[in-house]
Amino acid sequence: MSTVAVTDASFDKDVLQASRPVLVDFWAEWCGPCKQIAPALEQISEELADQVTVAKVDIEASPMTPGRYGVRGIPTMMLFKDGQMTSMKVGAMPKQKILEWLSEAGLG
Repeated sequence: MSTVAVTDASFDKDVLQASRPVLVDFWAEWCGPCKQIAPALEQISEELADQVTVAKVDIEASPMTPGRYGVRGIPTMMLFKDGQMTSMKVGAMPKQKILEWLSEAGLG
């Protein structure tokens, strides 16, 4: 399963009401570091497809959701479980670091 595009309109259904954990990547087209981590997130979405959904929110197209969660810089990644944000990381990081973060959260 590849990453899922999520919008302000679909966030509640796709993330907050999801039956399993969701890793949300807040990004923008003009953001270089966001583009750097995109391939790693695609790989993680395939490798951990049975454990976590990887969703992407374009902050330009959907500004309400990042505002609601206090996103100040991008890329920002948030992990949601049972409708609650449980963990957050700001900034680009290598795939291994993202996997370690997910492992600490009980995934992977």
